[in-house]
Amino acid sequence: MDFIRDPLWNNIRVDARALRLIDTPVFQRLRYVRQLGWAYLVYPGATHARFEHALGAWHLAGIAIQRLDEAGALDGVSIEERAVVRAAALLHDVGHYPFSHALEEIGAPHHEEVARPLVATGDIAAILSEIAPDAPARVLSLMRGRSESPLQGLISGSLDLDKIEYLKRDALMCGVPYGEIDVDRLINALTVAVDPVTGRLAVAIREKGLSALESLLFAKYQMYRNVYWHHAVRSATAMYKRLVDDALGAGVLHVRDLASFSDEALLHTLEERWPSSLLHALRNRRLYKRAFECAAADLAGADIEWLSWDRVAAIARENTLAAELGLEPGEVLIDYPEKTQMLGLDMPVVRRDGAVQRLTSAGLAGAINLPTLADQLYSSARWLRIFVARPVTLDREWVMDRLRP
Repeated sequence: MDFIRDPLWNNIRVDARALRLIDTPVFQRLRYVRQLGWAYLVYPGATHARFEHALGAWHLAGIAIQRLDEAGALDGVSIEERAVVRAAALLHDVGHYPFSHALEEIGAPHHEEVARPLVATGDIAAILSEIAPDAPARVLSLMRGRSESPLQGLISGSLDLDKIEYLKRDALMCGVPYGEIDVDRLINALTVAVDPVTGRLAVAIREKGLSALESLLFAKYQMYRNVYWHHAVRSATAMYKRLVDDALGAGVLHVRDLASFSDEALLHTLEERWPSSLLHALRNRRLYKRAFECAAADLAGADIEWLSWDRVAAIARENTLAAELGLEPGEVLIDYPEKTQMLGLDMPVVRRDGAVQRLTSAGLAGAINLPTLADQLYSSARWLRIFVARPVTLDREWVMDRLRP
């Protein structure tokens, strides 16, 4: 057993098989893919990579499995299945694009789909097959949230270890006090119970852990509001998305190749094949400025959700706005982050009397209405913004009139 020193979790223990997975070229690429994309232009410490986050997820998976085992919750879960789950925690981000999630926002396949050939073939598949012949397929099912393993919830679910890890690490590396999560309480409150909806064993949380679940919700809200969706981070992200979109449209990049790049390799390739003012501005932190912004909470009734998923139409609208404002194509960018649940709650809760209920969007009787609270926090963290390369003045009525489908 070897140890890897980590600024968040101190010593991370890795066994021989994990070390071999870590040493594959597929996993090593994660050293050069920033966890938070362009956030380092705002928070200089946010240069940490997917590599150390994946190690942290492996670490937390080991702790959670040990605690569950000590509590007698894993009596029906084989040693083999536990090894598959830990491998899934380690490998869950191998398909990530350069600069994190941004390219998924332009319609590139989800990173979990990109991971399929990386995990199902080659060195990684060969190493995983030592656990069991079907281990690569089982790891992929866990990563995609489609496994029937009772431990699926540790890898992809309402309270998966990925969320706990990235919120803690991102807050530490950004130097902000917003990622405070009661990790020990959360992990010690986990158990395995029969899901009253599916009838299958699943990761559940004991009722005593609901307050710690609240801490996770508030931490996620604060991180979205102050880091992930910070206006300057979103400006840089919007510029990057348009840059890559234009390069794809011109045929100088192909979407199938995107996940093979590191952050710097992609920028270097763009410099060689597609030099532009957008790329130069990003490289020199000359970010577009806000000409308009409005919180989602103040957009009730406005039909603008299409901006977050219809990328072709959104770019066409950006170009139309630019022409009306006397700017060039690419000098007006519309940013409306894709709607995601602030905390997708759908998991069993073991009440103090032993009864098992499911915590869903309907809430849970006798407990804080976490789903409603999550929705309210989300609507105040998400903003519609228009960024421009050169100063212009926009008013709400003019903007909303032109953003109708």
